[in-house]
Amino acid sequence: MEFDLSHGGLVRWLREEDDARLEALFAAADAVRAAHVGNEVHRRGLIEISNHCVRRCAYCGIRSANADVARYRMEPDEIVACARQARDFGYGTVVLQSGEDRAHTTEWVAELVRRVAGESGLAVTLSLGERPLEDYAVWRRAGADRYLLRFETTDPVLFERIHPGYPGREPRLAILKRLRELGYEVGSGVMIGIPGQSWDSLARDLELFRELDLDMIGVGPYIPHPATPLGADGHPDFPAAPDGGQVPNSEAMTYKVLALTRLVRPDANIPSTTALATLNTEQGRELGLQRGANIVMPNLTPPAYRALYEIYPGKACISETAAQCALCLDGRIHAIGRVPGTGPGWRPGHEPGGA
Repeated sequence: MEFDLSHGGLVRWLREEDDARLEALFAAADAVRAAHVGNEVHRRGLIEISNHCVRRCAYCGIRSANADVARYRMEPDEIVACARQARDFGYGTVVLQSGEDRAHTTEWVAELVRRVAGESGLAVTLSLGERPLEDYAVWRRAGADRYLLRFETTDPVLFERIHPGYPGREPRLAILKRLRELGYEVGSGVMIGIPGQSWDSLARDLELFRELDLDMIGVGPYIPHPATPLGADGHPDFPAAPDGGQVPNSEAMTYKVLALTRLVRPDANIPSTTALATLNTEQGRELGLQRGANIVMPNLTPPAYRALYEIYPGKACISETAAQCALCLDGRIHAIGRVPGTGPGWRPGHEPGGA
C-alpha cells in the first residue's frame, strides 16, 4: 500500500476510519520501527523531581494558579537514590522532570546532573521547561545528554490560547534549535485532541517532526484536568475546532498519530506513553509499541510524591512502587515478543562521537 505523507495525505490518514486500511498503516509503522530501531524497547526511568511551576498552562494540573496542589521538591539524595534504582533495574536512562521551578537554580541542576550521571552511570535526560539559553549549555557541560520540550502545536493561535502569558511559540522553537547546537539529543511532541486542534494543524505538527529532525517524539492523548480552565465543564474560552474539524482525544486517534509519526521520522525514539496506558490500562502500552513506538518510561518517583505530580487525573500505575513497575513493564515487553533494551538507546547513527 502506498502511504502519501504529504500534508493532504497526512490529513486523510488522520481522518481514516476504515479498519483494513488502518491495520495496514499500523503494520507498516511496526515494520519501519523494526527496520530502523530494532526490537529492543528502551526503558527510561522517570523521576518527577518537583511539582512547583511558574506557568499557567490552561491544560496542566500543576499550573501555578491551582491552589489545591500540595507542592513538593525532592532532595538531591532522594533523586540520586532513584537513579541508582534505575541502574539496578537495567534501565539505560533516567529522565529528570519537573514543572518550571525557579527554586532549581542553574548550578543546583548542574550539580544534580553531575551526581546522577556519576553515581548511576546512566544517560541523563532533562525535562524542566523553558529556561535561559545559557542554562542548557551549563547543564550539557555537566553531563546532560537529552532534553525534552514539547512545542505542543504548530497553530500559533491555539498555542497562545493554551499558554497564557507566553510570548508565543517561536521562542520554544528557538530553544529546540539551540539544544541541537549544544549537542543534546532533542525531544519534542504534541498532545492529541486538545480543544481547538484541527486536522490541518495536527498534520502540520507531523510535518514539523520531520522538519526538526527530532531524536525523540512524544505524542499522547489530551486528558482534561477539572482544576484547569481547559478542563472545566464547557470551557467556553476553549472551543473545539469549527466545522467538524476537531481532532478527538481518543485512544484510536493516538494510535494513528503514533503510526504516522513513525513513518515521517523512521529512526526517532518514540514512547508508548503513560497517558495512552491511562486510557487503556490493559493493553494501551503494548498496542502503542506494536504501532510504531519503541520506548517506555517506567515511573521511579517515590509513591509519596507520585500522586502529587498530577498533570492530568487518573494516571496509570500511580500506586505502584518502582520495583513493581519495572517487573510489570518487562513482562509486558516480553509478552509481545520484544526485548528490554540495554544501554542508553541513542537514536541510531547519532551516538556520541558517531555520525
